[in-house]
Amino acid sequence: MIEDLFSKPVTKKGNVLLISENSEAENQQQTNEAFSRKWVSFSKEEEQEQAKFSTFQKQWYLQLYGFEDEVSLADYLRSKPIILDAGCGLGYKASWLARLAPESTVIGMDYSDAAYVAANKYSDLKNLFFVKGDISNTGLKSGVIDYVNCDQVIHHTQDPAKTYSELVRVLAPKGDLAVYVYAKKALPRELVDDYFREASKSISHEEMVEFSEQLTELGKRLSELSTEIDVPEIPLLDIKGGKMDVQRFIYWNFLKCFWNEDLGRPSSVSTNYDWYAPSNAYRYTSQEFLKMASDNNMEKIFLHSEEACHSGRFRKMNQR
Repeated sequence: MIEDLFSKPVTKKGNVLLISENSEAENQQQTNEAFSRKWVSFSKEEEQEQAKFSTFQKQWYLQLYGFEDEVSLADYLRSKPIILDAGCGLGYKASWLARLAPESTVIGMDYSDAAYVAANKYSDLKNLFFVKGDISNTGLKSGVIDYVNCDQVIHHTQDPAKTYSELVRVLAPKGDLAVYVYAKKALPRELVDDYFREASKSISHEEMVEFSEQLTELGKRLSELSTEIDVPEIPLLDIKGGKMDVQRFIYWNFLKCFWNEDLGRPSSVSTNYDWYAPSNAYRYTSQEFLKMASDNNMEKIFLHSEEACHSGRFRKMNQR
């Protein structure tokens, strides 16, 4: 039984196992509520919009974690009997892993109400279970998980270093962790990001959605200019030099104004909301990202870095 993986009795709410519903940390609770509103709202978008977002994320996942295609990921998962999708959101990635590894047990855990939405949507998958709880305090027994997927989530927890250690704790010996963190951007962008994250605590959900829509429209209009500029390098502001599209220049250095024509407006708005609405959204250099792994005695299997993020797969080594 899935309950046997937990170190203490768990309750059930509908078809979701309940570990914890609320956080005592103000920023974490605000972050949970922001994602509850975001995911519940996005779940009401047309299936076509959701499918585009899911397809994009799956293809990106393969790149982020070093898999050539779905077949190679499925082959890899065959050796992972118990899988945890830590911070599963609406569950599209957890359901993907469950379908690719039908002999494995997959657990999707999220601290937002998305866990309830996901459990209802994917109730047909008998090897997939959803839990509402804090991934920094999972309630799982030590060493019971063979593969932890924590994609685009750990930086939204109250203490990412603590969360990382918790995810390593639940890993079986030689178990693998796939993890992604936001990358640090140019100084002006970092300052603007911090300002709005603090402001998000006193801004209503409706105002944040409107703000996200405005950012999306700005990104769209800048993209439509199709103008390239030759940027001088400005090291003191962490601004990189070289030729780049004007939208990308503003995006990476001053203000996140995400727009992706292929994804469309709802997903673009959701991406902008995802960036500014949560109070918890830490950013890292590649060195800081790798230090989290070494501090937890994790061996690097694959590493990926780009302007937006750092991601990788790491293997649990013997304890020192």
